[in-house]
Amino acid sequence: MVQGAGQGPDVRTATLRDFRVPAYVHETGPSGAPGEGEEPADEPEGYTPTQRDLPIINRGDTLQVPVVPDPVPDPRGPEGLGPLYVVGDVHGYLDELVVALREKGLIDEAGNWSAGTARLWFLGDFTDRGPDGIGVIDLVMRLSAEAAAAGGYCKALMGNHELLLLGARRFGDTPVNSGAGTATFQAAWLLNGGQKSDMDRLQDHHLQWMARLDAMEAEDGHLLVHSDTTAYLDYGDSIEAVNDTVRETLTRNDADECWDVFRKLTKRFAFRDESGPEAARKLLATYGGTRVVHGHSPIPYLLGEVGSEDGEGGAGPTVEGPHVYADGLAIAMDGGVTMAGKLLVCQLPLDS
Repeated sequence: MVQGAGQGPDVRTATLRDFRVPAYVHETGPSGAPGEGEEPADEPEGYTPTQRDLPIINRGDTLQVPVVPDPVPDPRGPEGLGPLYVVGDVHGYLDELVVALREKGLIDEAGNWSAGTARLWFLGDFTDRGPDGIGVIDLVMRLSAEAAAAGGYCKALMGNHELLLLGARRFGDTPVNSGAGTATFQAAWLLNGGQKSDMDRLQDHHLQWMARLDAMEAEDGHLLVHSDTTAYLDYGDSIEAVNDTVRETLTRNDADECWDVFRKLTKRFAFRDESGPEAARKLLATYGGTRVVHGHSPIPYLLGEVGSEDGEGGAGPTVEGPHVYADGLAIAMDGGVTMAGKLLVCQLPLDS
């Protein structure tokens, strides 16, 4: 069911049926495991995420490891800046976002920035699936200005759903060279939770803001990205190079090139299994930092808490906070708000 903008925030647009991918996501190579530091490699060449892009996984598919707790967060940031916060995938759930930001003292009862010199990073995926993606973008844009005026900042990363919405608006039903059959941004956007109300309200300043978002950033030893993938390595060997390459690709406005960026940054689960720590180390060695912080893949899937397509045989979403995994090298921040999970806003470093 597609939810319209007028429905209340307690109405969910997606059920477990709405999160599926082609069967290759579960496949492995001849050894039974992905290659070192890579996502599973048995996808068809030129994979395009034209099916709903989240699978159902079993508890046994994910490797759990003990981690050493982080130190208690130090509220002081570098150069006099305040504490660092990150926000996982919002997907149009504006009311839930406002509640979560208020609980952390980042906005007041009127919805205005109240955190002074604090630093706030959104990890991408502001739209699709939920009721008010454009409202979420408007809030983030406004908080960015208010935080800057107070001596802090509010910034955002490019998620795959920003790429999807940009492509649907720019290219519509124009066929793209997917390598796996005919694909269009419009079809992929609709299949993955595109909301007509968002498209109707989308304005030029929203498009310009999304197209200028960075793909990755580093803060206080944390490498911030949207997707749990090593595909960022395809775009440069520094954070600046990756951001410049992605931005320049979008500027050229070539449908095939934009689709390729979307395709690569829709990949997931690079850090989930036995090869996960090595994949995380590869990113950290290239771009710096001691931990990768990402959204994109809901924590219930990483934990194996969803047992079947209909939710039978599993505990269901029970997210209370970020998921630290891959030998402590990765932090997952997508609490699964679209599947009645939790919209996460957390201070870094983690205190547990």
